[in-house]
Amino acid sequence: MKEQNFKNHSKWVPGYHFLSFFAIVILLVGSIRNLVVFSEGNRYVGTLLVLIAFILLFLFYFVRIFSLRTQDRVIRSEENFRHYLLTGRQLPQNLKMRQVIGLRFASDKEFPALVTRSVTENLSEKEIKKEIKEWKVDFYRV
Repeated sequence: MKEQNFKNHSKWVPGYHFLSFFAIVILLVGSIRNLVVFSEGNRYVGTLLVLIAFILLFLFYFVRIFSLRTQDRVIRSEENFRHYLLTGRQLPQNLKMRQVIGLRFASDKEFPALVTRSVTENLSEKEIKKEIKEWKVDFYRV
């Protein structure tokens, strides 16, 4: 596998991020157009199509958000455990979730010092990732 770094660590799934989203948007636009340009016979069907399009749009959003929240919880647990193994202490409570997500890419050598800097300097996720010299790969988050 290709070495992971700041420039190539994000992952897009074209079928989900683009194809599905645009298909739902096209369904929504087409169903709204169908509802606006209606004859008496298709008002009910047009309304149902708009409702289905909105339901799919909400599902598209919530499926993504729920899975990311679950991954965030797992990442916090993993990084908390890693910090405990390396330092004998849990992660600082005032470390934000986005910071923990950025820290997961740091090698074990860099991790404890970067945790301290993240808290004291209030580094953002992006700033943390840019500070990492030895990148620890994570190919599982989507």
